[in-house]
Amino acid sequence: MSSDLSFACTCGTITGTLLNVGPDQGDHVICHCTDCQDLTHYLGHAARVLDAHGGTPLYQSRCARMKIRSGRDQLACVHLTDKPTLRWYAACCRTPLFNSYRNGRIPYITTQLAACDPAARDRLTGAPRGHLFTADAIGDTSALPKMSMGTLMRRFFPRMVRDMLSGDRRRCELFDPDTLEPIAAPHRLTAEERQGLRRD
Repeated sequence: MSSDLSFACTCGTITGTLLNVGPDQGDHVICHCTDCQDLTHYLGHAARVLDAHGGTPLYQSRCARMKIRSGRDQLACVHLTDKPTLRWYAACCRTPLFNSYRNGRIPYITTQLAACDPAARDRLTGAPRGHLFTADAIGDTSALPKMSMGTLMRRFFPRMVRDMLSGDRRRCELFDPDTLEPIAAPHRLTAEERQGLRRD
């Protein structure tokens, strides 16, 4: 049975595949941070992406294992704040797709599981390892298995080292292989745009 997981934006313009997906190859987590919640509101996909606690299902994996099949020219990215996280989406239909570092020097790809094949994603990624930033979540989160960013970073670090030593960080499709700069010019939200993200 294949361990590859397909993804697509809502309108089907951007399509691609995550290669070699599995609980031992990456980390399935649910993030409740305000930035992840704000992103879905900014892009107009909150109802489709967020769970009842305002959580976003994510899968963090090695950067060269994400392959774009179509629609590469429709990739866009945004900085919600001054933090280095770059959030990628489809310009055509504003579907959130990936999170990355602001450039390819620190290699990782975090994929929005809402954009992935629903028939295969749970089987391939396994159960969530935990929930991040539950203090920002909606409602009672006392029953949710919590995970710290420190734990996630310890799991991420060996993959980062492998991507650096192998040269895979220069094979990430979101960044220019020579400069490691993003292939789309990032948009940084203005104060007015951030003000508009306030949720009731």
